[in-house]
Amino acid sequence: MTSAAEPGVAIDRAGQEPAQRGISAGAAELSLVLPTFNEAQNVPVLVQLLHETLTDLDWEVIVVDDNSPDGTADVAREIAARDPRVRVIRRIGRRGLSGACIEGMLASSARFVAVMDADLQHDESLLPKMLAALKSGDFDLVVASRKVEGGAIGEGLSSIRAWGSNIANSLAQKLLNVSLSDPMSGFFMIRRDKAEEIAPKLSAQGFKILLDIVSSFAGTLRIKELPFTFRERKFGESKLDTLVTLDYFGLLMAKYFGNVISVRFLMFGLVGASGLVVHLVALRLFLVLGAFEFNAAQTAASFVAMTSNFFLNNQLTYRDRRLHGLKALQGLLTFYAVCSVGVLANVGVANLIYLEPSYWWFAGTAGAVMGAVWNYAASSALTWRKA
Repeated sequence: MTSAAEPGVAIDRAGQEPAQRGISAGAAELSLVLPTFNEAQNVPVLVQLLHETLTDLDWEVIVVDDNSPDGTADVAREIAARDPRVRVIRRIGRRGLSGACIEGMLASSARFVAVMDADLQHDESLLPKMLAALKSGDFDLVVASRKVEGGAIGEGLSSIRAWGSNIANSLAQKLLNVSLSDPMSGFFMIRRDKAEEIAPKLSAQGFKILLDIVSSFAGTLRIKELPFTFRERKFGESKLDTLVTLDYFGLLMAKYFGNVISVRFLMFGLVGASGLVVHLVALRLFLVLGAFEFNAAQTAASFVAMTSNFFLNNQLTYRDRRLHGLKALQGLLTFYAVCSVGVLANVGVANLIYLEPSYWWFAGTAGAVMGAVWNYAASSALTWRKA
């Protein structure tokens, strides 16, 4: 039960707050990293559940909040003011679950670090078993899996998301030779020294931090999987959207090619590939329905594709630098300006190749590809430059 006068404060059965129970002032044995965005209603409930579950452990919670507009960081700080087990990191100008997890793990001094969602979908009662497995010395990483015997997706995912999760699992296993049954799991515990060791190789973008960790270790981690049932979210809304699919494929490709190419560049390339489809559809419409001559149609199609690419990149590739309102409009204009050099190369090359109407698709493709590298380098430096 929580105090009526002070909501969100964990009270033990003796009616004492944590600060009154003589909690060890030394480093915790276990740090729980909670990446949050708009989880103000869930954080107090989860902290209470952790107090009820981890009764015989020295532990702490590190809430890493991406400047949630619902005041999640403020709620967590109110709890931390009364509960020394709770710490808060508020990130400004940075977004993304993976980056939040990395910062949280690196802020820990505990021997072991767990990552779990703050939305109450992960079963906190599994934490003591996960910790026991690590303390045995036989494992480096323990993963809560929905796919091993005894685990289940439950009501936590819709049928469509469950289907997508299964496909994502299969791709990770086949492309990266990951032996985990559930590499999409966001609930795991790892030795902190292993997290420190691999942190420089991890991508701060995206959502699948576990897959990144396991694939980066290239099969050298000793892993144990424990079954759990994915629970239904109580408050708030899921942060995952359809654009995360592209983000995931970017991570897969980056890992598949040994991190030679950055995840962000691959994401930019995937968005560019979608822009190519937009470009060709628009080009065909301008040629057939608009009766444009080819040069005019190619130029118009280029701007349609650039507009599509800008908004997709703003939502996905540069989600950590996302532009809003007037800044988004300014960014779009800057993106047009940046890409104008690419458009000139696009139209010029396409015009050289275009000999007859039957070659419209090849000419359009060649022209669109020409400006890709320039667009990425210039837009990173100008349109979505770091604050």
